Amino acid sequence: MTLLWTWGGTFFGYREEDALWTYDGKHVGWFQGVEAYSIKGSYLGEIESENRLITRQHKKHLKAPVFAAYANRAGIARYVNYVGYVMYAGCEDFPLPENL
Repeated sequence: MTLLWTWGGTFFGYREEDALWTYDGKHVGWFQGVEAYSIKGSYLGEIESENRLITRQHKKHLKAPVFAAYANRAGIARYVNYVGYVMYAGCEDFPLPENL
């Protein structure tokens, strides 16, 4: 399990194998390598700097196969937020867990 924060520093949740989970136990995405896709197959973003999630605007058109989400599970304790990183040109912050 790899704990994950958005580029802006908000605690998101974790990656377990190739599944992306929010801290409150909702399965919201699937990884193909470092790229994360929603259950509807839309590009969400990717992992950068080992544990930060960022969205590259030029990849927003990418699609992956649609998949069925796993059932919700017990959440984990919400970790403290970090200071955000300076945003790269052509990128935006990863969606917040409550928005997925």
